[in-house]
Amino acid sequence: MIGNSPEYDAFVAKFKARHTSDDTFTPENIYNCVRDWAVRKYSLEGAEIVRPFWPGEDFTKADYPEGSVVIDNPPFSICSKIVRWFNDHGVRFFLFCPGLSAVMIIKDKRSSLVVTGSSIYYDNGAYVATSFVTNLAGDVLIEAAPDLHDAIEEINDANRAQTNKHVQKYKHPHGTITAAGANYLAVHHTPYTLKKDDAVFIRRLDCGTDLFGGGFLLSERAAAERAAAERAAAERAAAERAAATVLELSPRELELQRSIGRGKTFSTDTVPPGTCKAARARNVIAYENPQGEVILQRHRLCRKQLTMEYSF
Repeated sequence: MIGNSPEYDAFVAKFKARHTSDDTFTPENIYNCVRDWAVRKYSLEGAEIVRPFWPGEDFTKADYPEGSVVIDNPPFSICSKIVRWFNDHGVRFFLFCPGLSAVMIIKDKRSSLVVTGSSIYYDNGAYVATSFVTNLAGDVLIEAAPDLHDAIEEINDANRAQTNKHVQKYKHPHGTITAAGANYLAVHHTPYTLKKDDAVFIRRLDCGTDLFGGGFLLSERAAAERAAAERAAAERAAAERAAATVLELSPRELELQRSIGRGKTFSTDTVPPGTCKAARARNVIAYENPQGEVILQRHRLCRKQLTMEYSF
């Protein structure tokens, strides 16, 4: 194998360390954007900003001066542990967190989730769905932040352009068809046939765009038929999305929903000791129904609903 050849590069790549979400070093401009947004949002002007997460360092040994705030990107694999530790020790924080599993981090409702719908391009090339978790938002549990989304996406676009990772999207004209275009029609249950006499094989368009895997230039009649088929497929795709089954809350969940926010819902930590051992089990929510009964939800041992009398 010769150095700088594709075969050599592929051979060397096999020995490179694989990166995980814990190895995602935050681009400076992304961090500055998020930091400045948090400072404005939560009136943190003048507060000392602490960044305790560095390779090989123990965040529990870091110094957190009074009045300071942590704004940083922690290892995602231990994000829940970090959030619990910060809350237990009175450390204020605004942290990057995994976007797809973020609800699990705030399930005890001691923290809040700020969602942007953004994925961030990190310095190691990883593209990771990212949200933010904080204990600065008071009684807010989840907040969608479109202004932070827009700011992050603007920087993402600039970072992609600098690393040549921006991919221009094209839509091929109806006068051509590729295997991907034909697959789209089949997936959306749209019959389509193309006669041999109505097509000429081409590899690229005169504008310079390649047709991946090759394609066919269509006759005027075939192009019109293809356009009609694509419109029909788009209509079917929209109908399929509209026909998606909407899940409904069960009567038990509706009953619990009615009690939320009325002073009748409480966590297992507030169930008096000795009331019921099951009430203190993990992942159990106790609530009062209109009949004055306490309902225990999702007992982890028997996994069924338990009803018991309880005097408020």
